[in-house]
Amino acid sequence: MEARGLVKGSLEVGVVGFGGIPIQRLSEDKAVQLIKLAAEEGINFIDTARAYGASEKLIGIGIQGNREHWIIATKTMARTYEAMKKDIETSLNNLRCGTIDLYQTHLVKTKEQYNQIMGPDGAYKALMEAKAEGKIREIGLTTHSVDILELAIEEGHFVTVQFPYNAVEQQAEAAFQRAKEKNIGVIVMKPLAGGAITNGNLALRFILENPNITVVIPGIDKLEQLKENAAIGRSFTPLTEEERQELKRLKEELGSKFCRRCGYCLPCPQNIDIPTQFLLVGYYTRYELQDWAVERYQGQTVRASACTKCSACEKRCPYDLPIREMLDEVVSHLGK
Repeated sequence: MEARGLVKGSLEVGVVGFGGIPIQRLSEDKAVQLIKLAAEEGINFIDTARAYGASEKLIGIGIQGNREHWIIATKTMARTYEAMKKDIETSLNNLRCGTIDLYQTHLVKTKEQYNQIMGPDGAYKALMEAKAEGKIREIGLTTHSVDILELAIEEGHFVTVQFPYNAVEQQAEAAFQRAKEKNIGVIVMKPLAGGAITNGNLALRFILENPNITVVIPGIDKLEQLKENAAIGRSFTPLTEEERQELKRLKEELGSKFCRRCGYCLPCPQNIDIPTQFLLVGYYTRYELQDWAVERYQGQTVRASACTKCSACEKRCPYDLPIREMLDEVVSHLGK
């Protein structure tokens, strides 16, 4: 498989990785079988998170006996020093390894969260201590906000950034180019636009045409999926003009009801985190993670059902999305 440098001078990864969120719904036997086959197919980068249910534990079991093959990434939404210290230890235990290759501060949404992480009692301090102790090798950041992505790239505290990118969501292309200029690795999540793109072959090839991308991490929970994804990384072929037109048509079709999570709709007068509502309903309807999505949705302090139909969000949305109608659909799937 083609390899690209995730971190300058170290961590060479195959261009197609293993997104670990969906394996939480597999049995231990099936998850281990999938991870072992991924290694045989040439995949060597695997990404998980503290928030992904049993994913860390299943990966920890699956890599036993072959740890040296894998570059392991995990992440947490811990923002404080103590919370991050605790989560690093939990991840080390779950993953059954002495060192985690890449530990990421996960889903940073606002400048306030970023500043908290980077502050004197913030999560970054714990990450740096863990790196000095050999518990982690490198530190990364994940976000859905272009503003936070650009800030992280320019400040240079993180060696990798992880962001959604696909044939529908291309708002970060300039930032990716800047990351490459600064030798910051780019990990692409949501390559199928949360399941909205059904042709995985075209979706991955579109992403790999971008030389600023280091690795793409499609979620994997089926053997056929795994083999197809790995084959794309081993023998990449550029898109034809006909295939580009197919993706263009899909983008146009999704435009009327597809949230790019740009955040321009915020702040909501009712304090609803609108992009997160659409992210969770996508996991429910497209990823077959119904129980997990409902649990995370119900765990929010303010949910989609708090919408008063004021329309402030729709006036700010650059894509003219029918946000009020879409929030009603969230409630119909995930509850009040």
